[in-house]
Amino acid sequence: MNRKIKVQWGSGLVDLTWKTCDPMPPVEKITSVHGCCFEKGKILLVHIKGRGFTFPGGHIEAGETPEEAFHREVLEEGCVRGRINRIGMIEVNHEKNPEFDPKGKYPLIGYQLFFRMDIEEVCPFIRNNESLCRIWVEPAEIPYVINDHELALEAFKEAAKADLNTII
Repeated sequence: MNRKIKVQWGSGLVDLTWKTCDPMPPVEKITSVHGCCFEKGKILLVHIKGRGFTFPGGHIEAGETPEEAFHREVLEEGCVRGRINRIGMIEVNHEKNPEFDPKGKYPLIGYQLFFRMDIEEVCPFIRNNESLCRIWVEPAEIPYVINDHELALEAFKEAAKADLNTII
C-alpha cells in the first residue's frame, strides 16, 4: 500500500510516499534509516534535541549497510539491541520543492528506510548523542506522543503487523 502526503520542509513543499516492501533502492539514494523497536508489547521512542519524541534512526555512515546503520543508531539513541527486518520506506521527492539544492547532500528523490526491531537487550541509557531520554509507549498512545509527520504512523502500523520470519 502506498500513501502520499505533502509536508513543509523549510519553506518548500516535499512529496512523501510510504511504500511497503518495495525492492531496496540504490544505497546512494538512501538518506536515513529509522525503526519501531518493540519490547514486551511497548514501543521505544527517543527524545531527540530539537525534534521531540520520535522513532530512533539517522544517517548511514561511510562503509555501513542500511542494516548496520540502523543497529548503530538504535544503540546510540535508545541503547537497545535486537533482531530487525525491513518493513518499508518513505520516498522523499523534491521535484516540486523550489528550494531544493541539486548540489546539496540529498538526492532529488531519496529514501528513508524503516525497520522493525524486536528488542533483545536493553542497555543502560547514556546521553552521549542526540537523545535526551527514551520512553516505552503503549501502541495506542503513539499518535499522541510522537512528534513527526503522519507517514511515521504508517511505518508504525506496518511494524506492528510485521512478521520477523526474515531476520537481519
